[in-house]
Amino acid sequence: MSDSSVPITLLPKPPVELLDVVGIGSPLVDVVARTDEALLERLELPKGSMTLVDLHQAEAIYASMPASIEISGGSAANTAVGVAALGGRAGFIGKVASDAMGDVFTHDITAAGVDFEAAVANGRSHGTGRCLVLVTTDAQRTMATHLGVANTFAPGDVDGELLARTKITYLEGYLFDLDPAKEAMREAIATTHGADGAVALSLSDSFCVERHRKDFLALLTDQLDLLFANEDEAKALFNVTSLAPALDALEETGVLAVVTRGPAGCTVVTPAGRLDVAAAPTEAVVDTNGAGDLFAAGFLFGMTNGLDPEQSAQLGSLCAAEVISHLGARPQADLRELARDAGLLD
Repeated sequence: MSDSSVPITLLPKPPVELLDVVGIGSPLVDVVARTDEALLERLELPKGSMTLVDLHQAEAIYASMPASIEISGGSAANTAVGVAALGGRAGFIGKVASDAMGDVFTHDITAAGVDFEAAVANGRSHGTGRCLVLVTTDAQRTMATHLGVANTFAPGDVDGELLARTKITYLEGYLFDLDPAKEAMREAIATTHGADGAVALSLSDSFCVERHRKDFLALLTDQLDLLFANEDEAKALFNVTSLAPALDALEETGVLAVVTRGPAGCTVVTPAGRLDVAAAPTEAVVDTNGAGDLFAAGFLFGMTNGLDPEQSAQLGSLCAAEVISHLGARPQADLRELARDAGLLD
């Protein structure tokens, strides 16, 4: 009897492409308008903060707004777009509805070069989220956010495929306002660490920190590798009235942390000590919406592409300076070219 077996040659699988950053947050379409402080007072919106509103409130605020522009947004989504604009490999996980705004968001983020893992819900009940952004003459942004279907983001909406191949998972603090999303964040942290990735958190808003201080401190103790905060958020996290004790407390955690301080630059807290980095110059401040998101994009790109913390902070500052020079929270200039001109990237 002859041997009829045929040897089988197994072709090697192509290597899995690592992503620099995967953001997880609420996909939103920003509706941006210039206004005055009188309107904020009339609408009872705390200046410089983010307030969650229901659909009825969102419609009433929208009706009160001056002429506006619509731009895809969402904090972690903006950061992912910034990473891609620098030439990085970025992904984003979030929940949209099957509606016109969901189509706009999906088109915009994928056109920006971001790998979008969308959880899609039926749009008849909530619709895709939108953020009404009121920009006053001092360039401060005040936001009223209707989360739409992002309000239903849950553990089942987190696809582990992107998280299994990311260097850093970047979490949006705003999501901790939602109990199911809070559980989804914990699942994302476990999945990322299980694949030897790092986890970063943006505190998002000082009011958000006050609501979830206990959760954020618990994460900082043993779940986070990197923390982003502005000065007010850092003080709120440790319930102190000045920045110095907040920086002391951050240093004691041993977690890499960056505290942005607007025109004063930022302080990077490392296990080896602190670094103060100056803000990048900008000709005019038009809209501070997205400043923290794009700072995070530059810092995350730097840390995943061979820059040290000081250089990464310089790159983050450069990206923030670009986005505050115009309306909208997504970059308009070529960020990589700006970074080359500044000597930060080849």
